[in-house]
Amino acid sequence: EGLPRRDRRGKKRSSAALSDFELEGDGEKKQDVQPERDESEESAPSRRYVDQAVVNEELEDGTNGRNFEYRDHTADIQLHAWGKNMTEAFENVGLAMFNYMTPLSGVKVDPSEEKTYKMQAHDMQSLLFAFLDELLFIFNTEFFVCKEIRIVKFDRDTWEIEAQGLGETFSPETHAMGTEIKAITYSAMQANENEERAEVYVIVDI
Repeated sequence: EGLPRRDRRGKKRSSAALSDFELEGDGEKKQDVQPERDESEESAPSRRYVDQAVVNEELEDGTNGRNFEYRDHTADIQLHAWGKNMTEAFENVGLAMFNYMTPLSGVKVDPSEEKTYKMQAHDMQSLLFAFLDELLFIFNTEFFVCKEIRIVKFDRDTWEIEAQGLGETFSPETHAMGTEIKAITYSAMQANENEERAEVYVIVDI
């Protein structure tokens, strides 16, 4: 296995992150000669592979009724989410991130699994970065996918967030695989709000 990766905060990321689960492609057999396979491999449980067309279709299904969208940005992707206030915008951009990695239409809420996320920063943009970075770090180390995110504390004086994540543990045998998100970036980040609406824009490295 590969070496453990570290995120921007120096925390170790599991070498068994989503990048270990590669897409199979169009499923066509290659014509070149393949090495003989051990019969014991045939009986081993196989991972659930899906082609990109299926992933894209499920990604579209997963966004129905949700307040987020995806915008192409050179080699990366921009997450755009909104809500009636900044709390909802943060919750929805978190869901957008998870949905891009594995369609939330195939994720269930396991009552026995619940995560608590806490983070602190010094302004709105650094708080947005810290929020998504923590969600991504837990996904890469514990494989937990949030189907729902509930922010129970959003303090603008101390720039602190406390959130609850409801969902289940990712499994390549039961969940479709989208595109790996490697890191959150500050590039072109925006957090805008008025009396009626709040929205955020975040470019992520894929």
